[in-house]
Amino acid sequence: MTDICTQGVDTGFVGLGYAKVAFLGLVQGITELLPISSTAHMRIVPAVLGWQDPGSAFSAAMQLAALAAVVSYFWSDVRGILFGSLGALIRRDFTDRHFRLAFWIVLATIPIVIAGVALSGVLNACNSPLRSLTVIGWACIAMAILLALAEIFARHRRSMGEASLSDALLVGIAQIGALIPGVSRSGSTLTAALGLGFKRAEAARFSFLLGLPAIALAGLKELWELHKVHLDAHGWSVLATGLVVASISAFFAIWGLMRVLERFSAWPFVIYRGLLGVVLLLGVATGWLA
Repeated sequence: MTDICTQGVDTGFVGLGYAKVAFLGLVQGITELLPISSTAHMRIVPAVLGWQDPGSAFSAAMQLAALAAVVSYFWSDVRGILFGSLGALIRRDFTDRHFRLAFWIVLATIPIVIAGVALSGVLNACNSPLRSLTVIGWACIAMAILLALAEIFARHRRSMGEASLSDALLVGIAQIGALIPGVSRSGSTLTAALGLGFKRAEAARFSFLLGLPAIALAGLKELWELHKVHLDAHGWSVLATGLVVASISAFFAIWGLMRVLERFSAWPFVIYRGLLGVVLLLGVATGWLA
């Protein structure tokens, strides 16, 4: 399998067609918001099935599906933050809790924006070394270990109402890890929030809300890149198919994640991530995964 590049932008998804992209959209939507790395699955699933790698542009654009799912699932929170902060701004009440949270979210987004711009030359380029299966495998294992440590040593007592600016900034800094394929945005931010002592479901809610601007910026940036390379109508329609399917599957993925965290713990994801990383490294070592 070879990568397909359009003026330096990885557009392998176009050659897959509607049915395959719909299937990958389903996988992407499920794994994007679970702490198990969607990038790892976007590399291993096509490799196992003998399909063309959909490319980094596909994974980045699919951020918009995650955005739609998070906004719809946490709509009451999003509405409160948006309209509550606007109302507070009009009243000049800068102590309002909605305004403070909105301000924290903006500040927490700055680290990943800076890092994303600094690494833009390699993140979504064709044949990016960061998308190698070896890098993804080790990243999966490293995050499994960190998430396990958070489960073992964290207190799991705090609610979002007790969050502070320093909490938001630390989770925002942890979000930088999402730039490394295999780390997972939800994995890095959930691990950080758990490490700060938040209850499991509250940690997920906090991390998802803080990640909204970064998710939106990543997805919109990739759409702009695809526009600049003049992706044709067929390519856009293939991408739209993946986005629709991914949006639906991502919504149910959030629902499932919240149920697991409310009733159990993050250990199922720790085990899955660790096993996935081992499979990837063994696949590379044995030549099963190229």
